[in-house]
Amino acid sequence: MPLLDQDGAQLFSGLISESSREVLDKILSGRPRRAGVRLFGDPRLAEWIAGQSPLGQLARSLLGAKAQPVRAVLFDKIPASNWALGWHQDRTIAVRQRAEIDGFENWTVKAGTAHVEPPFARLEAMITMRVHLDDVGEDNGPLLVALGSHELGRIEESEIAAEVDARGTLPCLARAGDVWVYKAAILHASEASQRPGSRRVLQIDFSADELPGDLEWAGIG
Repeated sequence: MPLLDQDGAQLFSGLISESSREVLDKILSGRPRRAGVRLFGDPRLAEWIAGQSPLGQLARSLLGAKAQPVRAVLFDKIPASNWALGWHQDRTIAVRQRAEIDGFENWTVKAGTAHVEPPFARLEAMITMRVHLDDVGEDNGPLLVALGSHELGRIEESEIAAEVDARGTLPCLARAGDVWVYKAAILHASEASQRPGSRRVLQIDFSADELPGDLEWAGIG
């Protein structure tokens, strides 16, 4: 099995209990069923992460005592809302408001929340957790990662395909309750689901860094 520090991704099997998933199901019920629903200003979800799940404890063990959830997105692949995502590195972070700070550029607004590209070293220091609410097999669009690519720094678009070919592809298969953790700088992709039904994943970014100047993480609560 791949290891986080060495390979950039690691599976934590059965980390979220059935009873904790039931609580999470209630918190997430009624959300739109589409490619990516950004979850901001949700104190119930923030409380679940901090108190009813082991995610915060795991994040602190990996990043240190200051680790905090800074963004959450819900993905739900169903036949009516299915998609594929090409190979890429995540390049942006979500913040509460725009502020002009050296090194923070290419501002956008996604679902009403400001996003910006920070110096890439800040992304390299982050981790992403994917909480699986449904089983994920080869045929329903698992996350794909290129192991070890988190160590390459910011990869130019023209070089991504060659790096993926050189490193190979790992499908991140999972059972409901499993959590995949990966380095935010890793190359990753996803294919469309070929299976009827739902493939729900709650994706949470964690960082132990404070942002400079007037910038603040968007957070979750």
